[in-house]
Amino acid sequence: MEYFTGSTGRVLVLRLDPGDMLLESIVDVTEKEGLETAVVISGVGTLDRCYLHSVTTTGYPPQEERLVWENAPLELLSLNGVVARGEPHLHAVVSDVKSVYGGHLEEKSRVLYLAEVVMLEVESLALTRAPDKQGIRRLKKLV
Repeated sequence: MEYFTGSTGRVLVLRLDPGDMLLESIVDVTEKEGLETAVVISGVGTLDRCYLHSVTTTGYPPQEERLVWENAPLELLSLNGVVARGEPHLHAVVSDVKSVYGGHLEEKSRVLYLAEVVMLEVESLALTRAPDKQGIRRLKKLV
């Protein structure tokens, strides 16, 4: 285990409207605001298109399944993750009327009615993701 410390900076609250792309909007705000290190601490709303991927094995290399919803009403129950060197790594939990699903958020997931995302900037801490011996991109502190 390794851990990193920093101080909190700005709080950004994003309001996403119908048709906005979830991940792309977060990336856009991250770039516009110059956020190098941040945490996504909350995300709720509705989606009509969603792309996630989730691991399906315990061995290495990990195998993944892609979860896809097109023109399907979904509740965005939770969104969180870390932005390192301006790059978000986010996980989402979504539900339909029958079940709940979770995984790594991918591009082209689209807001149905609304979405609200809260981001917290982390100052005095520069993080990146660097591959380990197995190729897994792990958080590392930039020196």
